[in-house]
Amino acid sequence: MLATSTGIAALIAFAVTTSLGLCVIPFLRKLKFGQSILEDGPTWHKSKQGTPTMGGIMTIAGVVAGILAAYFISRIAWPQVMDGETIVQKVRFWGGILMALGFGCVGFLDDYIKVVKKRNLGLTSRQKMLLQLLVAGAFAAALYFAGDRGMYIPFVGQVDFGIWYIPIIMFIAVGAVNAVNLTDGLDGLASSVTFFVGVCFMLIAGLLQMMGVSIMGASLAGACLGFLIWNFYPARVFMGDTGSLFLGGMVCALAFGVGMPLLLIPAGIVYIIETLSDILQVSYFKMTGGKRLFKMAPFHHHLEMCGYSEIRINALFSILTAIGCILAIVCVLLGGR
Repeated sequence: MLATSTGIAALIAFAVTTSLGLCVIPFLRKLKFGQSILEDGPTWHKSKQGTPTMGGIMTIAGVVAGILAAYFISRIAWPQVMDGETIVQKVRFWGGILMALGFGCVGFLDDYIKVVKKRNLGLTSRQKMLLQLLVAGAFAAALYFAGDRGMYIPFVGQVDFGIWYIPIIMFIAVGAVNAVNLTDGLDGLASSVTFFVGVCFMLIAGLLQMMGVSIMGASLAGACLGFLIWNFYPARVFMGDTGSLFLGGMVCALAFGVGMPLLLIPAGIVYIIETLSDILQVSYFKMTGGKRLFKMAPFHHHLEMCGYSEIRINALFSILTAIGCILAIVCVLLGGR
């Protein structure tokens, strides 16, 4: 029954996302919702100027459709399983979805300002951070008051953080969301990497018999694959911050859904590399008075500058993510849960 539910979720998410491309992309092009390429990016990216953006709404629709369809079919077919969920599990499930949608709304607002208001940088860093903290804070508070006060750490056990769990959740959520956002810099990169992360948490949730979270992971993987039909190099649409922030929210929701957010370290290794490369680049630049540690940051741009093609970088990062995901699964199998 778990395989049936996840299969339904993945297929519906894939079908909805792929099908929406037929109408959403021409609509975005008609509205002239084209991507603006920043001046400090690689010069060869200028050819992508004007490619429709905000295509993340396709992914959001696919994920939500897959989750809702599979969830309610499962409730009808196997009510005993779904009724056995605890309050914490339900809050993790529905709260996680709402959190991802909240981050998606922040991304949509950012894209709207960029595209419609013609402000290339969108929301200011302070505005974006404040909105992200509000979304993460609402999710953290919901979990805390539902009785979720800690996380399971493989090879250590359950650790209770008490009231400090709220800022910990907020830190992980905001960090993960912005890490995924940084990864969305090449055609198909964020979708490819997140596809493997979705499959990873689908399998982990399956091992732990968490049907709801497994459905979430399957829907995310299916929608990412569907979006890749339109976003793989050369991309016919970009997801924009609408999509990347939503994907980050979903990745975070999955990690908290299984109660082991630290699994984001191996499974999200690419997100971490991208973020660290950006932090190191800025820090080194300031410390040395203008010298650069990498040719360009985040790291995928450094590889581009070294002569790697977008397809080759996608393949490299996908393989690295797959290895990290295998390590995450091994941690669950051997970590004592």
